[in-house]
Amino acid sequence: MPASTTQQQQLAEVLLAAGLLSPADLHRARAEQQRAGKSLGRVLIELGMCTEAGLVAALAQQLGLEFVDLTDRQVDTLAAASLPAQLCRRYGVLPIAYDPDGRLVVAMSDPSNVLALDDIRTSTDRDVHPVVATRTDIAAAIDRYARSGDSVLDVVDQLEGDESGDDLDALNEVVDDAPIVKFVNALIAQAVQDRASDIHIEPQDHDLRVRYRVDGVLHEVTTQSKKIHAGVVSRLKIMAELDIAERRIPQDGRISLKTGGKSIDLRVSTLPTVAGEKVVMRILDKSSVLLRLSDLGFHDDNYARYERSFTKPYGMILVTGPTGSGKSTTLYATLNIISRPEVNCVTVEDPVEYRLAGISQVQINPKGGLTFPSALRSILRQDPDVVLVGEMRDHETAQIGMEAALTGHLVLSTLHTNDAPSAVTRLTEMRIDPFLVASAVDCVLAQRLARRLCGKCKEPYQPTWDELRAAGLAVDDRELPLLYRSVGCASCSGTGYRGRLAVHEVMLVSEEIERLIVARASTEDVAKTARAQGMRSLREDGLMKVLLGLTTLEEIARVVV
Repeated sequence: MPASTTQQQQLAEVLLAAGLLSPADLHRARAEQQRAGKSLGRVLIELGMCTEAGLVAALAQQLGLEFVDLTDRQVDTLAAASLPAQLCRRYGVLPIAYDPDGRLVVAMSDPSNVLALDDIRTSTDRDVHPVVATRTDIAAAIDRYARSGDSVLDVVDQLEGDESGDDLDALNEVVDDAPIVKFVNALIAQAVQDRASDIHIEPQDHDLRVRYRVDGVLHEVTTQSKKIHAGVVSRLKIMAELDIAERRIPQDGRISLKTGGKSIDLRVSTLPTVAGEKVVMRILDKSSVLLRLSDLGFHDDNYARYERSFTKPYGMILVTGPTGSGKSTTLYATLNIISRPEVNCVTVEDPVEYRLAGISQVQINPKGGLTFPSALRSILRQDPDVVLVGEMRDHETAQIGMEAALTGHLVLSTLHTNDAPSAVTRLTEMRIDPFLVASAVDCVLAQRLARRLCGKCKEPYQPTWDELRAAGLAVDDRELPLLYRSVGCASCSGTGYRGRLAVHEVMLVSEEIERLIVARASTEDVAKTARAQGMRSLREDGLMKVLLGLTTLEEIARVVV
C-alpha cells in the first residue's frame, strides 16, 4: 500500500478518475483513516468501498505497471520454482514467467518494496520485471506453485553417485524424502490446475522431461536433472502400490488423492525404455463423470435424435471414434440420465476408470478368468435393465451384447470406427449375423473432440471463398460469414484454445437402413441413406460449430479426416 501522503493523494485521484470511488466515499474514508491511523487503501477495503483487486489495479495504474489477475493467469512452474517459497511468502511475491528479454516477471502486492526487488535479483541472479497482483491472489498462488528450488537440487546431490538407479536401499531412503514428495505432489497439483488429462514423465539421455496433455495436445512443462529420475519413478510406484524393484517389465496401478479440493484418481502406467522407465499417468477427474449430455456440445437436433434412442427400454447404442475421442465420457453422461432407483444399471469395463454411485461396476480380470464374455454372461443373470460394455472387442462379446439388446435390455458400448455408418460393417466383419445387427442396433453415435476457442482472446475475421471451399463449407448467400480464430492469452496459456467440445454424427437405424444391413450393402450406401434421413456428418457438424464461433476451421480439419 502507498505510504506517503503524496502517494495516497495520487491513489485517491486515480480511484476517483476510474469511477471506483465517489467524492462522498473518499471524504468518509479519509475521516476514518485519521481516526484509525491506517493507510487509505486498507480503510477503503475495510469499509467495503473498494475491492482489493480494484485497489491494486488502481495502484498499478498509478505506478505505470501492469495488473495481473492470478486466478486467471497461467504461471510458469519453472519461473515459480526459481525463488524459494519462504522468500515469496516474506515479501508477498511470486515469479510467474520469463519475458522475451529473459527478465523474471514477478507478481508483487507492493511493487514499491525496493528491498524485496533487491533480494529477488540476488536470489535469482536475473533482472526483475515487476507486475502487480492482490496479496490474497499471490498467497493462494504461492501455495499452488511455489516450491523450493534448493530442495530439488538437494535431491540431485543425494543421488549423485547413483546414476544407474540400481541401489534400492538409497532409493527407499529418498522416495520418502520431503523434496521428492514435494516435487511429485507439485507435478500432480499443477497438472490438475492446468486441466491436463495426462502427465508424461520421460527420461532422456541426459535429463528428465515432464509433459502435460492439455485439450488433447502435449505441452512440455519442465526439464530436470536425470539424477532425480529414479527417485521420482520410485515415489510414484510406491503411491500406486507397484513393485519398486521391478524395472524390466511394464506395470499398471492406480493412485487416489485429493488436490485443490477435488478427488482425483490417477491411472499409472510404467514402461521400460532404453533411457529408463517412462511413467504416464491418466488423470481421472471424478467431477467429469457428473457432466450432463447437454454440456458435451450436442447440437439440438443431434441431441433429439440421440435422446430418442437412450430413452427406449431396449436396443443397442454404439458410440464410435478413435482413442481419446470422449466415448467413455459420453456413455457415462448417458448413464447419469438413465440411472434411477428403479433402474438396475451394470457395467463391465477394462479398466473401471470412474466410480459411479448407484451403479454396479465390474472390472474384468483375464488372468482370473473374468473376461468380457464371461462377465457379460454373469451380468445378464443379475436382472439388469441397462448394461454398459466397455468395448465390443471380439465376436463373442458382440454376439452376447446383441442378444441382450434383443431380449429386453438397453446395451451401451463403444467401437473403434471412423464414422457411424462404418460401425454396422465392422460388426458384420466380426462375424455377427447381419440380421442380428439390423435388429439389435438402434443408434450409432460417432464423435471427435475439437479444441474450443478461448472466449477471452478469440478474434473475428472474414475468411476468403477459397478457405471456405477448401473446408467444404457451403454458404447459401454471397455474403462471407464472420468466423473466429485463435490468438492466445494468459488464460489459455497462449494456445488460443481452452477446453474441448464434441463433434457428433448420429445415425438412427431405420427400417430402410435395416434392409441395407441385411443385404450387406456397402458403407457408402448406408451413409447415403442415413444422410437422406437427416444424419449430419462429422464434418458438417464441426463446420456448424465453426460458424457458431465455438472452434476454428483448422481444428475441424485436424480432427475430422
